[in-house]
Amino acid sequence: MISFIATVYNEGENIHRLMQSLARQTRLADEIVIVDGGSCDDTVALLHGYTTTLPLVVLVENGANISRGRNLAFEHTHGDVIAISDAGVTLPDDWLERLIAPLEADASVQVACGFFRADPHTVFEVAMGATVLPLASEITPATFLPSSRSVAVRRGAFERVGGYPEWLDYCEDLIFDLRLKQVGTFVFVPEACVWFRPRGTVASFYKQYYLYARGDGKADLWRKRHAIRYLTYVLGAPILLGLALGHHPLWWGIILVASGFYLRTPYQRLPHVMRSFAQREPVSVMDWALALLWIPLIRVVGDVAKMIGYPVGWAWRLRHSPPRWQVLP
Repeated sequence: MISFIATVYNEGENIHRLMQSLARQTRLADEIVIVDGGSCDDTVALLHGYTTTLPLVVLVENGANISRGRNLAFEHTHGDVIAISDAGVTLPDDWLERLIAPLEADASVQVACGFFRADPHTVFEVAMGATVLPLASEITPATFLPSSRSVAVRRGAFERVGGYPEWLDYCEDLIFDLRLKQVGTFVFVPEACVWFRPRGTVASFYKQYYLYARGDGKADLWRKRHAIRYLTYVLGAPILLGLALGHHPLWWGIILVASGFYLRTPYQRLPHVMRSFAQREPVSVMDWALALLWIPLIRVVGDVAKMIGYPVGWAWRLRHSPPRWQVLP
């Protein structure tokens, strides 16, 4: 028996995409449990409209964060395998069939890691996708930590790690993954790839990355990465700029080379993401120029958001002393 779970909050504009794609699956879920965290729009009413055509249970818990919502959904499932995704995605018709195939083929596999691809609707979203979303070719399967936009887990593994950490509101899927790594085998299934629409404005992107970094601080994740970012912006960049302005123009060349390394990966991804956008509407030279210009701004805004959010999360951590997630129940 295969179960599908997701959480939603004010997803009235997007929920049809998810539900219709669930209905089109070549391997239909035996049960679908979706938890609403207290939406103020018509999300719940729209979901109830699918209860006659899908094996759907809709639960509402006002104020539930995404961890609590997923755990509550899990508690109301009966399947041996739990497939997990988000409201903001579109599932290809064969997504579930491909995702659960390794679990059905090998009883030792505990987690099937799907993937996600940018589904841009604007040029800004093209630049966003190129900047923040990796390509499947960049992934090292042995170390990959899947987003809960596309993942399937055996019931026993979910229970063994205690589900998602309800004390954590962002980066909860990373903690879930890291705990699962302690209990079983992961298999990377890049062909089980969902379509995910990137953030559409600078403000919404800043908020997203601020909250991600705050989650990192709360969970004490990626100290080295954050330290490197602070050293780069607080020490490295000012020193190079000072040398270029006050010592010798040659330093501008070094700054240019450093900037090239800083932006190399997003620019390498850009043609791949632009091809997805081109399937929606014709792409012009101006579109390419705007995307090229947006990428540096997006990169800097994301780094600033992380540098502000991370210490906020650490301050929360010092005040609340959350549980040591590295220790399994």
